Amino acid sequence: MSRIAISGLAAVLFAVLWPSPADAHGFSSTVYADVTAEAGRVHADLQLEYDLLVVSAADAERDDALFREGTAAFEAGDTTAMAAALNAHAERARHYVTERFTVRGCTATPSGTFTMGEREGVPYATTGIDWACPQAGGHLVEARLFPDAEGYVKDVKTIVTYAVDGRHGSAALDAGHPTFDTGQRWYQRFWEFFRLGAEHLLTGIDHILFLVALIAGSRRLRDIVLAATSFTLAHSVTFMLAALGLVAVPAGVVEPVIALSIAVVAAMSALNKDAHKEATGNARLAVVFCFGLIHGLGFAGALGIDEPFSWTLLWSLLVFNVGIEAVQLGLIGLTFPLLLLLRRKAPETGRWVTGAVAAGVAVMGLVWFFQRL
Repeated sequence: MSRIAISGLAAVLFAVLWPSPADAHGFSSTVYADVTAEAGRVHADLQLEYDLLVVSAADAERDDALFREGTAAFEAGDTTAMAAALNAHAERARHYVTERFTVRGCTATPSGTFTMGEREGVPYATTGIDWACPQAGGHLVEARLFPDAEGYVKDVKTIVTYAVDGRHGSAALDAGHPTFDTGQRWYQRFWEFFRLGAEHLLTGIDHILFLVALIAGSRRLRDIVLAATSFTLAHSVTFMLAALGLVAVPAGVVEPVIALSIAVVAAMSALNKDAHKEATGNARLAVVFCFGLIHGLGFAGALGIDEPFSWTLLWSLLVFNVGIEAVQLGLIGLTFPLLLLLRRKAPETGRWVTGAVAAGVAVMGLVWFFQRL
């Protein structure tokens, strides 16, 4: 029986720890779109990460001048020059955008000039698009902005808020789900943000390794329930505050600390033999709670929403968080029973496996910590 347990645990850990193409936060980007409609016309204000827009538009439109001027302005940190570079090549830059952000069955006309702003310390360009639509009602919006052939961006989310024909809502689009209908029902919006939260945890190897470290350091069901609850409460608080724009911490601080949290919790799991004792358990919960606060900032940064408060936004954030928690509980329910079975049937082997897993996770956390500094 112990061999079966070992095999099952190894299979689960292999599936959990194997990295996916989108597991690095630094290779993701977020596009923001505010869509409105009235009298047969649809309007969108788009915000796009400036350097990615310049590189992608220059490559797609074969415009070397846009690349030279745009990257020079970016390297100089001159937002006035950035806007000037885009507006000097506005036709080509807008063509790139309107080809990849569309409303089905409608004819696009760019509107206004490019302006510059900033999100989370990163320069963003804003531009407007108008569409003439032959029919009113729900509209099918499609977003395929980035990644392109340059291969730098691995994951792009387009966060859409809309007020169309009396319907208000939000949607999260990505490469796997690039379209949504403004006439969609509430449960369809629920599913989009639930899926986004679930996918973020499943593809975020650092958050999964933190959870693995918690599981490895738990000796009883009560231990993992308390640890998971502490982590959930902590990251829910900072996730909501950061996503609503009430707390702002640079990603350059958040990402190394997340990596360090993995190493610390995993090391505690590898070295501690008395996790069930009250004093030890309370100290562990305090550490998990503190690091959970940091992970919440990471979740919010991945979603990429920092707009002022609204009930529509709050609904989306809550559902995103539910998606995260569902996957977290699923991983605990799948992995922890196998670990308990192994410890009961083969105590020595169980301790060895637990220690090896925790030590390996700690090493990975330290490697990421120094890489992200």
